[in-house]
Amino acid sequence: MAKTLPKSGTPREAVMQQLRSLHTEDAKWKDGKTFSLVYFAGDEVSQLLKDAYSEFIAENGLSPIAFPSLRQMECEVVSMAASLLSGDDDVQGTMTSGGTESIMMAIKSAREFGRKVKGIKRPHVIVPASAHPAFDKAVHYFDVDYDHAPLMADFRVDVAAMERLIRPETVLLVGSAPAYPQGVIDDITAIAALAKKKDLLCHVDACLGGFFLPFARKLGRQLAPFDFAVEGVTSMSADLHKYGYAAKGASVVLYRNGALRRHQFFTYAGWNGGLYASPSFCGTRPGGAIAAAWAVMHHLGEEGYLTRAKSILESTKQMQDAIRAMGLKVLGEPVGGVFAFNSDTVNVYELGDAMDARGWKLDRQMNPPALHVMVTPAHAGPVLEKFLADLKDAHSKLAAGEPAPDGSAAMYGMVGTIPDRAQVDEFLNEFLDGLFSRA
Repeated sequence: MAKTLPKSGTPREAVMQQLRSLHTEDAKWKDGKTFSLVYFAGDEVSQLLKDAYSEFIAENGLSPIAFPSLRQMECEVVSMAASLLSGDDDVQGTMTSGGTESIMMAIKSAREFGRKVKGIKRPHVIVPASAHPAFDKAVHYFDVDYDHAPLMADFRVDVAAMERLIRPETVLLVGSAPAYPQGVIDDITAIAALAKKKDLLCHVDACLGGFFLPFARKLGRQLAPFDFAVEGVTSMSADLHKYGYAAKGASVVLYRNGALRRHQFFTYAGWNGGLYASPSFCGTRPGGAIAAAWAVMHHLGEEGYLTRAKSILESTKQMQDAIRAMGLKVLGEPVGGVFAFNSDTVNVYELGDAMDARGWKLDRQMNPPALHVMVTPAHAGPVLEKFLADLKDAHSKLAAGEPAPDGSAAMYGMVGTIPDRAQVDEFLNEFLDGLFSRA
């Protein structure tokens, strides 16, 4: 039966008790059992986020005039992010609700640049096949034409293939730092140079790496250039609520200069309700998310981020070494705590199901089949040791011929054999329709 509004109010403690009970079947992220979705930096940071968010829970970032505190905090967050990503004083940006909105704003800005500056009626963009689906979502929403550029054997985008896809309507080339699937950084220097040669924009999606790679670099990790230090990079996206450890949802989209950022804005002077000006996709913009991002950046500072980056790098090396020792394969050359692994000897989806049965949540990937990992500070020490012990046990039993527990292996195996991806899309639409049914 569909839920209706209660006729009488429920006491506060009873409401909170019901909320807590709803957690029962949720992934145990605080115990380090998940490798995606949550970036837990510790109880102290978590409490700070709650306090900062609550302090500004009612304020609305739609009006920086009514709430100058939010404008100041947002500008400072953007400035700190730009500085981390080698931006000079000309770099401008905006906070958004997450990576998807940041990417959508970059695509919208490129579309407007194409229309207004280059006179192109229907602009065209080129994104790597490994780029986040938020790009596909953005071109769908904003009616922009696009192509996927294929990947090389090392899972980085093929820049030569990207060049062959350029046509007169092209306005934007995209690279990832790193790409979500295998955690590799595209050749941003080559992509940006190609964009500059062809008089195009170049966006770097650093939603995963924007608040991790700068600190890994400071710790001595050798990284290919990926940010505004690369000539030709004109915009970037970076998520604060990932390795920035901010509350959801918080991200930034940055532009080489204010002229490019202006293509992102929306204004409407013809409304009888007054003058309307919106800097990003959302109208109402939660003040709590802005305040929490500002608070955690000030609280952790460079030292706090370096400490957590060091922990992640150490845990990742320990995990990858152990995975390889089991005979499993780490795909590509991942640069940080994000990577994928598979196997030549066991069904990797069945391995994922076996780990699910042990309480671990690993995302599944396709083309090639793999299990996905995003390491956070929550995975250090005993948590990592327990994970590796369970993974070794599960892998050994599957290799010995023991059956895997029921799970998603059959579904992923079936989906991988369907050549018509539109058919898979329809399946996913039906799945969503049922998942969010009122009944």
